[in-house]
Amino acid sequence: MGDRTLRGSDTAGVSYRPVTQAVATQLCEIVGASNVLYDEADRMQDYAHDEVAGEEYAHMPEVVVKPASTAEISEIMRLANREHIPVTPRGAGSGLSGGAVPVYGGILLSLERMDRILEIDTENMVAVVEPGVVTNDLNEAVCPYGLFYAGYPMSRETCFVGGNVAENAGGGRAIKYGVTGRYVLGLEVVLPTGEIVRLGGKRVKDVTGYDLIHLMVGSEGTLGIFGEIILKLLPLPAARVVLLIPFPDVTTAIAAVPRIMTQGRLIPTSIEFMDRLSVETTYRYLEEHPPHADIGAMLLIEVDGPTPEQVEAIYDPIIDLCLDLGALDVYVGNNPANERRMWRLRESIAEAFKAISPVQSLEDIVVPLAQIPALVSALEQLSEKYRVLIPCYGHAGDGNLHATPVKKPETSMEEWSEQLPALLAELYGEVFKLGGTISGEHGIGHKRLSYLPLVMDETLIALQRRIKQTFDPNYILNPGKIFKPPLPDDSRTWGTDSR
Repeated sequence: MGDRTLRGSDTAGVSYRPVTQAVATQLCEIVGASNVLYDEADRMQDYAHDEVAGEEYAHMPEVVVKPASTAEISEIMRLANREHIPVTPRGAGSGLSGGAVPVYGGILLSLERMDRILEIDTENMVAVVEPGVVTNDLNEAVCPYGLFYAGYPMSRETCFVGGNVAENAGGGRAIKYGVTGRYVLGLEVVLPTGEIVRLGGKRVKDVTGYDLIHLMVGSEGTLGIFGEIILKLLPLPAARVVLLIPFPDVTTAIAAVPRIMTQGRLIPTSIEFMDRLSVETTYRYLEEHPPHADIGAMLLIEVDGPTPEQVEAIYDPIIDLCLDLGALDVYVGNNPANERRMWRLRESIAEAFKAISPVQSLEDIVVPLAQIPALVSALEQLSEKYRVLIPCYGHAGDGNLHATPVKKPETSMEEWSEQLPALLAELYGEVFKLGGTISGEHGIGHKRLSYLPLVMDETLIALQRRIKQTFDPNYILNPGKIFKPPLPDDSRTWGTDSR
């Protein structure tokens, strides 16, 4: 079999072998012919991209394979490792970093068939699931038991649990409940070599050896593929209230956030931030009027708890504190209809800007909380300099914001394509100066790969590459994500043929 050498702007001379008819036949033997797409470009097109806009981020796989078990994943990986064929694991394809895009072709391993909730263990308050379970389906399944899975992101109706774990996904309620990794107690993992390992279990505490569970969490599918996931569950809150609070400017709004937690000694479920541009654009899109004429920024605060009385005891002081600190008003959503209406504003921002222009770069930078006003000021300067819209919104409680450059309709695609890399480099540089970094929840993938050295020194990158080499000596699992593949003539970092 002849080697195929792939070349591109981010690498030089990495060699992989192609998926031949013989390889496709072996894949059919593993998972069944009906679960393999080979030489079917139209049917494979959906697997060539995730939710990152732009054809430059897409790449067609050579074959799509849909295993139904950990054992089948293991056989696929043994075959791929033996033949030096790249494998890209994929969940729902709802990611925003290009992490599930097969940038080197090869095998696209879709986990869509592995969608079973294997166990709901109410006594230990855990769920055991396959990676293809939709996150919202899990919560609907455990709700009748008075439980919920707290580590979900805001796209919970579409994303898979396996993708959440691979990205260590966060979301609007992370300030109180934390991100996905807090709830992962155990994993069954197929390594790139095809070996199967079990990490952790239903136990809450475990310091026996290295914490490999949380090395796998957030590794973006570059170290292993999940077969089973054990998730911690929590008691379902019985009461919830949402507060929508307009402020005259960003500084006043952000100053209220730490005061709520320090002076008020309160931890809300969510504190979401929206700048003036986000608020005005989204209200126009929804064909609604803003609740106040002079909104410079807005906070959406959610509080939950075991009883309505306890929730009221939390949100009443928040209202008083925000008004004392300069809020223009406070609107209380204390029934499901009002709660949904208030959250609709925050959840519709990305959609509102897509209506202006579908060409945009959704970022998820993260800075220390107190640096948000300085970040918004820097965004305003970048917006003027590059003649783009840059709305800023997101999770104020943890400093994770979606600063999103949006192409103006009058700007040509040529100008946008030329300016965007420089804009992002400058944006990431400003974020780094403020003590932040380039991704809080979406991941590096291949979208942000070239920018990683702006915020991470070479020693740390080299250390992570050595970890990758240990798990994946032939560099076949999700190559081209997080950092560049090694050169084939460097035996120290490339590995040897394992056949």
